[in-house]
Amino acid sequence: MKFSWKTLLLGAIPLVLISALLLQQLSTSQGRNTETISAASAALPYTEFLNLVKQGKVDKVDIQDSGRVAFAEVKDQSIPGAVQRVRIQLPPNDGAEFYPLLRAHDVNVGVLPPSNNSAFLGLLSNLFLPILLLGGIFLLLRRSGNSSGPGQAMNFGKSKAKFQMEAKTGVKFDDVAGIDEAKEELQEVVQFLRKPERFTAVGAKIPKGVLLVGPPGTGKTLLAKAIAGEAGVPFFSISGSEFVEMFVGVGASRVRDLFKKAKENAPCIVFIDEIDAVGRQRGAGIGGGNDEREQTLNQLLVEMDGFEGNTGIIIIAATNRPDVLDAAILRPGRFDRQITVDRPDRAGRLEILTVHSRNKKLAADIDLEIIARRTPGFSGADLANLLNEAAILAARRRQTEITMRDIDDATDRVIAGLEKQPLVDSKKKRLIAYHEVGHALVGTLLPEHDPVQKVTIIPRGRAGGLTWFTPSEDQMLNSRTQLLADIVGALGGRAAEEVVFGDDEITTGASGDLQQVANIARQMVTRFGMSELGLMSLAGGGGEVFLGRDMMMRNDTSEDIASLVDEQVRVIVKNCYAQAVQLLSDNRALMDRIVDVLIEKETIDGEELRRMVSKVVEIPMKDLPQPVLSN
Repeated sequence: MKFSWKTLLLGAIPLVLISALLLQQLSTSQGRNTETISAASAALPYTEFLNLVKQGKVDKVDIQDSGRVAFAEVKDQSIPGAVQRVRIQLPPNDGAEFYPLLRAHDVNVGVLPPSNNSAFLGLLSNLFLPILLLGGIFLLLRRSGNSSGPGQAMNFGKSKAKFQMEAKTGVKFDDVAGIDEAKEELQEVVQFLRKPERFTAVGAKIPKGVLLVGPPGTGKTLLAKAIAGEAGVPFFSISGSEFVEMFVGVGASRVRDLFKKAKENAPCIVFIDEIDAVGRQRGAGIGGGNDEREQTLNQLLVEMDGFEGNTGIIIIAATNRPDVLDAAILRPGRFDRQITVDRPDRAGRLEILTVHSRNKKLAADIDLEIIARRTPGFSGADLANLLNEAAILAARRRQTEITMRDIDDATDRVIAGLEKQPLVDSKKKRLIAYHEVGHALVGTLLPEHDPVQKVTIIPRGRAGGLTWFTPSEDQMLNSRTQLLADIVGALGGRAAEEVVFGDDEITTGASGDLQQVANIARQMVTRFGMSELGLMSLAGGGGEVFLGRDMMMRNDTSEDIASLVDEQVRVIVKNCYAQAVQLLSDNRALMDRIVDVLIEKETIDGEELRRMVSKVVEIPMKDLPQPVLSN
């Protein structure tokens, strides 16, 4: 049933008319009952009224309101034959004197019916509740109407998708960098929409759905905007969370309405952002399977590849949690392609930095290649934020352009947090210096470890000091030797504390290092088969927990195997720690010299550190330059 403002007004008119008739009838009855009362013109004190009765000047008295009020006709002495009507407020419980006095002086006594004020108030209260209810419904309809457009009411089941006949997002494929493989696959979709005959001539069919999968900030939504800007066909965009409301059946209704509009405008593109909000695995709910999200997903499955089909509609969806999606929505025929939009490599980061630096005033000394080398693991959003932070720092320093110093400070700020005031010269400052030099020296002496970029004892964020290691390239695979070198380097800070200050003076500064060490060592044992336990994979997929599914998975690892895993982790960490202690003990004098320089300068870059070390011992040559930081 369709509701509108016109329907609401037509329904309210009879109620208003009935209310008006009731008020008119009430006022007429009120007038008849009080026509005598309306003639009263004055009030008279009770004692004076009794004196007038005794003087024989009162001819008639009318009693009203259960003896609380009286209206008397009193002879007017100033005008012969004239009678004045007065009102007297009677005291309670005075009937023993009042009525005998009236009878003794032959005063006619009458009784008036009670006034209808109570009835009038009752009617008003009865009318107030319906009016209040109508007002609430009016506001509710107005609010629901505004959610789907002005003047629309009760449109809960209508799709909230934003529709553009020709999307003007301001983004083209040239504005998307660092994800060339994903761009190439999506350009095929655009070409199919523009020139379908090229594909249909050889029997190719347009993909029904494309699922963009990748970590946050890698450019999935940006790719969708580029497709909308390039395709030149009608474009619908909606978030997965907009399908589900508090009302049962609304999500499925919105899915039907969305695809109905899409079919009317085919060929077109429908983009669903964060589809995991509505496409999660069915039957994984704790409170039962018949919930609103599942009904919405069922309707989405039918619309994408059901009995009727959806010819000419391309569904593009984005998510960073593909592991929680229902298997039925991932099959070919619904999402024919799954495109991974991963974090960019060094060349990709260079392209992204080039795109985001177009509207930035960069100094001549800035080399984007160096920034790309320093930022492995950064997503496109991270790189955009990095350049923006550098621009903010340049503006704060009242500069006209962004310098390399601004870039370096912005990188440190993004990774480690805000810079704090340097520590005063004290025991704590020296202890932190030994801790950081322990990391840096061990990492420099180990040939398999990543090279040191910078060591500082200036506090940032929650860390008292930091040591940056910069991988020479983006590493997809790590050898057992590299993993062990990472563990030794991470334990260098604790080892330096023990070598210099003794076992009783070690601090809590290595807590983050120990977590990193335990994680690497346990993965070596349980996932990579790099221990005496053998080639066994005892860990899960390593993804985030999906409660509805993972809580029912049983653990196939016995208690004996779990005990062996703990023992192997302990052995790996113990041996690596012994190696770190040995390296620092053998180079104690060199460590002391580096600490003295660090306390004086507060920051030492990687080149200076390697020069100091090379004067004493021969160090392995390493390719240089992000910060994988250790504190």
